[in-house]
Amino acid sequence: MTARAEQRVRHRRTVTRRRAVIGGTAALGITGAAILTTSLLSSAGAATTWPKATGNKAVAKTITVSKSYDGHLQKYYGTGALGTSDQAEDQDPVFELKDGAVLKNVIIGTPAADGVHCLGSCTLRNVWWLDVGEDAASFKGKKASAVYKVIGGGAQKADDKVLQFNGAGKLSVTGFQVKDAGKLVRSCGNCKTQYKRSITLSDIDVTYPIKDVVGVNANYGDTATLSKIRIHGDTKKKAKVCQEFKGNSSGKEPTSLRSGPDGTACHYKSSDITYQ
Repeated sequence: MTARAEQRVRHRRTVTRRRAVIGGTAALGITGAAILTTSLLSSAGAATTWPKATGNKAVAKTITVSKSYDGHLQKYYGTGALGTSDQAEDQDPVFELKDGAVLKNVIIGTPAADGVHCLGSCTLRNVWWLDVGEDAASFKGKKASAVYKVIGGGAQKADDKVLQFNGAGKLSVTGFQVKDAGKLVRSCGNCKTQYKRSITLSDIDVTYPIKDVVGVNANYGDTATLSKIRIHGDTKKKAKVCQEFKGNSSGKEPTSLRSGPDGTACHYKSSDITYQ
């Protein structure tokens, strides 16, 4: 074999080895991507594990939040005047948020008093209620431009409502868990001042028993839009996903109307609700 021929053979071998290495690397890249994708898909929509408290903090007087408050997953519970967890109206909250405030990484234990009050736009991020008192959170802003966001977190053991929407504006709840409750969200049915309220629920895990996922006042133009709602343990589908009421401003008990999607007050498709 001539020197030129030997050079061509060595070149072909080098190219072949390089292609083999590149091919193997590409295969590993595809496999890694596939594993990552599978992992992400398998975890999508899975309920987050309830967190363990990093410490305990007794609260004798409402904590006012003007800007941002990070509880670092400590458990806050009421004592003294806040040491109640009953359904009495007009209780003081453990936290009161001013317009635009943020509350994050907080566990509210028992006694829970009246949970959290938002006086205007607010964000509740990764807030957990172990045993809801009167309500977990109440939204009380008076401006139609108010926006309330509940991101992550969860609540359990609520005799009636978890999220009470008394004010004006828009409420968005995403990535939330609720179990053993009366209603997840209720637009106030008999407040002295009534508003048109907008509610959006997405990526929610509901564990039965629960009566209504959301309740709205059809006569005041309320709307509720739902997607990716997972209902656990309700084999007979007794829970009402979206219940419409005829609200009032006189303080009387509101009248129940229809339930289910109607394209006016309750917006969702059957595929938006899954039973597990």
